[in-house]
Amino acid sequence: MKKNKYVVYWLLTGCFLIFVMVLVGGITRLTHSGLSISDYKLIQGTIPPMNEQEWQEAFELYQQYPEYQKLNNHFGIEEFKDIYFWEWLHRVIGRFIGVVFILPFLYFLFTKKLDRPTIKKCLILLFMGGFQGFLGWYMVKSGLVDRPDVSHYRLAAHLTTAFLTFAYSLWVALDLIYPERKEINIKTRNLIRVGLVLLLIQIIWGAFVAGLDAGFIHNHWPLMNEGKLMHETVYIEQQPVIKNFYEGKSGVQFVHRYLAYVVVGFITLIWYRTRKIQTTPLQEKGLKTLLALVFVQFLLGVLTLIYAVPLWLGIAHQIGAFFLLAAMTFTLHRFAK
Repeated sequence: MKKNKYVVYWLLTGCFLIFVMVLVGGITRLTHSGLSISDYKLIQGTIPPMNEQEWQEAFELYQQYPEYQKLNNHFGIEEFKDIYFWEWLHRVIGRFIGVVFILPFLYFLFTKKLDRPTIKKCLILLFMGGFQGFLGWYMVKSGLVDRPDVSHYRLAAHLTTAFLTFAYSLWVALDLIYPERKEINIKTRNLIRVGLVLLLIQIIWGAFVAGLDAGFIHNHWPLMNEGKLMHETVYIEQQPVIKNFYEGKSGVQFVHRYLAYVVVGFITLIWYRTRKIQTTPLQEKGLKTLLALVFVQFLLGVLTLIYAVPLWLGIAHQIGAFFLLAAMTFTLHRFAK
């Protein structure tokens, strides 16, 4: 750790900034601010409109696109400024992350602070960060053509890539913090890997729910509606029937709400199975944190649904997913070779 102290600090700073970017991205989505900047300028876009004339030009550009024409034609320039702020902040943080990653990386590279395996991992991170930026542009583009909303598939790809970039950044940092690792139990390691896959699938369906605004319907729990395990709209919104579970609002919510039980059950199973084997203090800490966080996240999901996605609960639920993924990554790292 001492040898790579500053490299670790750099990677953990990147993790924190990705967390902030996802947080602001969630606010951007929940405040319906994501299509306010329709003219993407990589460098010039860092500076927002600085006077009334520039604000008016930005607003006139916004008025040319479907979101204003079909949803927000009652907006004045002050309302436009409100949604512009969150989208601008989200993009600026993304650019800042790029600078924070690239410049220190070049410094560490030229001063030979990175060994060859770490260089390879950092290049992967560089690609993932660039791809994440591309997906952000690709997502916004889908809402500027004929519909006043982005594709929920592209939203899911954008969000999931951010989560994966965070998880991999954390993994690389953990490799440097704990260079000596040994495989304790192959079955446990594989069980945690399956748990990670289930969690990522749940995150993807959570993004589908967000992209389709599916959290604003069926606001009952534990049943989808009073007295119904599955609401009838789950299988009649789209044809063929299977399409309902990835494009229908009711079907997507159905998958997300019941997959939550699977994730909770599976993480509980991981914790239970590891009670029968010898674990290190860090492994035990990771498992207990994982178990606690999955129940907190489940509760946040229930409350978010019941109260029809108020801003603070929607953000708290997204943050919960972030911490849960961090705990899963840490725990897997403690059991991996």
